[in-house]
Amino acid sequence: MSRAGQTLVESGGDAGGGAAADDGGSVDKRGGAVREMFAGVAPRYDLLNHLLSGALDVHWRRRAAAALGLGPGARVLDLCSGTGDQAVAVGRRGPRVAAADFCLPMLTRSRRKFAAIARGGSRPWPLAADALALPFPAASFDGATVSFGLRNVEDLDAALRALAAALRPGGRLAVLEFALPENRLLRASYLLYFRRLLPAIGRALSPRGSAYSYLPASVLEFPQRRSFAERLERAGFAGAGWRDLAGGTVCLYTATRKG
Repeated sequence: MSRAGQTLVESGGDAGGGAAADDGGSVDKRGGAVREMFAGVAPRYDLLNHLLSGALDVHWRRRAAAALGLGPGARVLDLCSGTGDQAVAVGRRGPRVAAADFCLPMLTRSRRKFAAIARGGSRPWPLAADALALPFPAASFDGATVSFGLRNVEDLDAALRALAAALRPGGRLAVLEFALPENRLLRASYLLYFRRLLPAIGRALSPRGSAYSYLPASVLEFPQRRSFAERLERAGFAGAGWRDLAGGTVCLYTATRKG
């Protein structure tokens, strides 16, 4: 596994987005704007996730759940849980999962999924919570996951510190996030798809298609690979590293809460 400052050793979301770019050209990540955007895409969110990823998002989430290395009885926070697919992937392995998100229309759609795994794993419980104001005592969880959500928070470093505070010392974190491929040819093809084709598909299939125009901008602004691993280390994590998945279009980051 890669670590901050070292090289990659392996190559392998939710399609979502935030609000529109502001007048200065940067992405508007104010909580109200992001919440409204996600509420608008909620009805087609799962369909577009599976379609735009070629159903690979299911595999990525399983990888993230496995990366925690936690089983029955463990307590896990799934932050920016959305419609609950990552919480389901973790819950199927046995941990008790708190599925937290600040967009109620997204959380509402998770309930049916959670009920379906009640007999085959641990049933997650959904709750409304903001990544920048988590309502949990310190060291409440043994592990945490965030899938395709951290690039939408208004203050990334504050969210990472909140995650670290919510984990017990030695607790494990797994983060899935979109990335740009490091291979130049693949990167060029991916950017063409990401900037041109994906927004067109989103506009055709979603009532809030502008969210899929925002997606490339939010990915381009997000710190990737080594830069993100270094942010994790500064926020209170140790051993931060990553694996490239799907040719480097997605990264699975892992880290451990410092003791």
